[in-house]
Parts: sequence; C-alpha cells; structure tokens
Amino acid sequence: MSSTFGDTHIRNFSIIAHIDHGKSTLADRLLERTGTIEKRKMREQVLDQMALERERGITIKMAPVRMRYRAQIVADKHAEARGFTTDFGNDDENGSVQQSTEVEYILNLIDTPGHIDFSYEVSRALRAVEGAVLLVDATQGVQAQTLTTLAMARELGLAIIPVVNKIDSPLARIGEAKRELGRITGLPEGDVLETSGKTGAGVDQLLAAVIARVPPPRPAELYETPDTKYKIQNTSLRALIFDFEYSEHQGVILYVRIFDGAVRPGDALKLCAAGRAFKPNEVGVFAPELTRSDFLSAGEIGYIVTGIKEPGIAMVGDTAVSAARPLAALSGYKPPRPVVWASFYPESQDDFPALSRALSRLKLSDSSISYEEEYSHSLGRGFRSGLLGMLHLEIVAERLRREAHLALITAMPSVVYAVTDRKGATRSVHTPSQFPDDGTIAAVREPWVRSRIILPQEYLGAVLRLLHTHEAEVGETEVFGEGRISLAAELPLRELMRGFFDALKSATSGYASLSYEPREERLADVVRLDIAVAEEVVPALSRVVGRVRVEEEAKEAVERLHAILPRQLFVTKIQASALGRIIASRTLPALRKDVTAKLYGGDVTRKMKLLEKQKKGKKKMLSRGRVEIPHEVFLKMMRPKV
Repeated sequence: MSSTFGDTHIRNFSIIAHIDHGKSTLADRLLERTGTIEKRKMREQVLDQMALERERGITIKMAPVRMRYRAQIVADKHAEARGFTTDFGNDDENGSVQQSTEVEYILNLIDTPGHIDFSYEVSRALRAVEGAVLLVDATQGVQAQTLTTLAMARELGLAIIPVVNKIDSPLARIGEAKRELGRITGLPEGDVLETSGKTGAGVDQLLAAVIARVPPPRPAELYETPDTKYKIQNTSLRALIFDFEYSEHQGVILYVRIFDGAVRPGDALKLCAAGRAFKPNEVGVFAPELTRSDFLSAGEIGYIVTGIKEPGIAMVGDTAVSAARPLAALSGYKPPRPVVWASFYPESQDDFPALSRALSRLKLSDSSISYEEEYSHSLGRGFRSGLLGMLHLEIVAERLRREAHLALITAMPSVVYAVTDRKGATRSVHTPSQFPDDGTIAAVREPWVRSRIILPQEYLGAVLRLLHTHEAEVGETEVFGEGRISLAAELPLRELMRGFFDALKSATSGYASLSYEPREERLADVVRLDIAVAEEVVPALSRVVGRVRVEEEAKEAVERLHAILPRQLFVTKIQASALGRIIASRTLPALRKDVTAKLYGGDVTRKMKLLEKQKKGKKKMLSRGRVEIPHEVFLKMMRPKV
C-alpha cells in the first residue's frame, strides 16, 4: 500500500474532552460511518486495546486511526486552474464554473486520554494535528478538564469544533451545554454541533465539519540553498513522535506525524533527544491495525518500526530526522516529570529479578516511568518509581500484576521534598522512609498545584470547608453557566494525593470536576509519621504529613490497620510515632487456640500443664515473632478511606 493523496485531501484531528464524556464511543460511530471497520468486527471501545481500558471504561493510551470518507463538495474549475483547492460552497456570483463532485478524504483521528495524569501525552497528540473536536457531555456540561484541554489546543493554534454529545439522553441539557461551549470557545452557538455516540446521530454533520473547518496539513517548509537565491521545498525527514508501542519481534514502533520530507524502509534516521541512529524495517498507517505502506510523506500520520529493543530510547515528544541531512528538532519536547513516587516490592524476594524485567519491559511502551533500585530492612529489595499521578500509579501496579504475574507490595505514594538540614545541605527526598527526623531539619520545600473546580452553587460552602482542611489557598470564583461556579485554588500536591478528589466528589454528590497543573515549590511544615507493627517499623506504611494533622493522621492510620490486619498467634501492638514520641497505639488480640480440646478426662493438672506450656510459647513468640503483612492490607491502607 502506498500513499496517493495530496495534502489538500488529508485532515488530521483529535477528540479531546473531560474523562467519561463519550470520546471512545463517538470514535466507534466515526469508524462505522466511514466503513473503516466491518460491522461484524465492531465492538464497544474498539480503539481501546488494553483490558484495563475496557474494564474501567476510560482511555489510558492514545489511539490513532486512519479513515477514508467520501464527501460531496462543490468544485470550482476556474479556481482549480489557478492552483486553488476546492471546498464546500454555493454558486459563484462571478460566474465561475462549479460542479458538485464526490471526493475521497483521508481523516487521521487521534483518540486521547481524558484524565489529567496524561495531559503531557495529550499535548503531544495535539501537536500532531491541525484540529480538535472539543466534546462535552450534554448531561454534565463543561467540566474542569474541558478548559484545560481547550487551553492546550488554543496554545497550538488548532481549529476547534465544539460538539455536545449524548443528546439522546433523557437528562441531556442541550441548550445549556451549547451556550457554555459557545462561551468558552468564543464561537456562535449555531456552530456547536450535536451528536450521540450511542445512536450515531449527528455523525455525518461532524465529518462534514472536520473537512470544512480543519485546515489541511501545511506544506513542507521552504529552505534556501547556498548556491541559489530561490527557495526549494525540503525533502529531508522531520517527524514528531507522539506515542509508541513495543513488539516482542519488531522492537519499538514509533507513532509519528510527518512534518517534512518522507520516510521509506531502510532510510538512515536518527532520534534527536536520544541521539540514537536506526534504519526502519517497515512504515505504514493505522487502519486501525498496523498496515504496511511503501512510504509516509509530509502531512501523514503513521508508524515506523525501528527494531530497537532497548528501554528508554523512544520518548514521547522526540523528533525523528534524516541522519544524512538532519533538520532541527521540533519545538516543545521535554522529558516527562514524575509527580508522585511509590515503591514496588515483590512479596517473595525470589521474584525480584522478575520485577526488574517487568519494569524494564513496561518502560519500553511507557517512557514516563522512571525507577531505581532501593532496599528496605523489612521488605527487602524493590524499586522506587516516579509516576505521573495516582491513576498512573494504579495502572502501572495493575499491569505489573497482570502482565508479569507478580504479587507486589506497593508502598505509600509520596511527592519529592527538598529538605535542608541544620548544616545547610539540601537534598531531595523521594520516599517517606528517607525523610529525616524532625530535629535535624532546618527547612522543607514541597510542590504545590493550582487547581480549578467547577461545581453547582449549592455545594460551594462544603467545598470551601474541604479546601480549608486540605491547607488550600482559595482564589477567584466566577459564575460559570447556569447555576454553576468555577473556583480556583492552590494547595500542596501532598494534600491533593490525600484522597482530595474522592472527598470532593463526596462533598458535591459527584457533581464537581477538578483539573490541576504544577506550580512552584513552597515552604512546608511537615513531619514523618511511622507505623510500627509488633514494635517493628514498616517502611511501606510511613508517610509525610502536615504537622497540624499529625495526631489525627496517626489515630486514623492505627485504627484502619487494627481493623484490617489479620490476628496473629501472639498479642500484636500497632503504634504510630512522630516527633520522637508514640502518638497512637492499639493492641490486636492473639488468636486463641484451645490446647485442652483433645483432653477428655483425667487430673486437672494435665490441663494446667498444657495451658502453662502455651503461655510460655506465646511469650517466646512475642519476643521473636514477626508479622507477615498480606499484600491486600497495603492496598487498603494506600486507598482513600471511604
């Protein structure tokens, strides 16, 4: 298969929206209407390939697909003769000869994740297209993440097509949603389209709008040569890597948008950020399966099989260029910055090599993961991992369990603190177990985030109280839509991870939405809280908490652990300590075993001897025994309290 279409018949666009607004379902209808997938092969969320995506009903990894669509246009023969492209239109008043014809277009769609954890990947996907379909659920209206993704698209100068989805729902507030979309996009309310991903209503109008409103790919840049004053069209390759995957047999497969030149199998290429040279074994397009092509040229979206089987080489946002005549890398690349840190330990130390291999393999398809080996006295060898957020942490932990069949212990997640000791030395602390004792610290700095919350007016008081308990600084508020408020606030990232999102949903009956972005570091008043079981500190349960909440956090942690920790054969103490003292303590009773059950008679001294022997054994176990904490206990302690 080879590419035979000019740039004017290509449209590259993405669907962006808040999570759970129907992006994947609408993409299903687009694939059906364009005949990209046969009806007998259709299934729900066809672009979501991971089992986790289908189970959770969310998009975790972006998915590109190439569609062919035949559209009726009005062709102006005089304009074509003068070198202009045809477009939708009516009869020309100046007498141009116009004729309605059917033209086949190539529509390259990139379905993107909606969760804030993957905002960097979304920004790179938007860099690869010229237009964006801004989707809003008619039953929910504009949400916080809608504004964030719209800002990304506007910053890149994309054509915006506002669409209200789920119009078939009996709870749909179509008029209100259209007014909100018109307000935030600055477009007339009449330009806002109406669709239903469930029934397919409005899909034809959406496809027509993509062709009419999204500009074709810009022509390749023009360059002056040293031996002439004329500018010539560049033929050297420059391709943006907006995603990638890993194949056991083919190595890393790059998902690229070609901005300049063309690429064929066997061309000598180089990755700008990684500095790695390679020759593609295969190039092609997404249909939606990987479909081989003879070449990819400027304006197209496709894939490049690199043959590279090393982790950390391919990175989202990097640029692939011709090795012989390398162009400057495309702007905007930056390495993913971890937001939270968590540690993974195998339940059995025999599985440590398997965990190392699993993380290495996972990094081949997710370059945002960073990890390094660490050691815990109670848990053994493990890896400290940097991740993009709490959802990313859950997904990585679940993939390690499913794909590598590992039983893992996941330590409490934390953020990076800049700790200055009394001697003036500053170091970064990634895990709570490394956080120094309170008496040795001169100052601590921690990351903050700026958040935006959209909520119904009647819940404003409850949300303000919630923000106060999470050490937030409330900013401006404005009326947003009918009966809703947009609220800005800044708070420590540590507090955002402390179940803030779940608490927000609970306080607003599920009606509030949240988005956030990193801000600068600020001084923090925090201490390390340790949890000891049977007088042995469990590093995986240590956490860094605000000094004002240390007693409350200590009592809550001890009570939770007391409720879920299985009873042992000896009395077990559960203690929380901070600031050099024990703050909270509970005792877990021992399991009782009736050692006299087998006796059926005889002297009472026989029973007394057995009970005394049991008493000595329990005392011995209490001095030597260790508590093996099940994996489920760590998971329950990590999850927010409900």
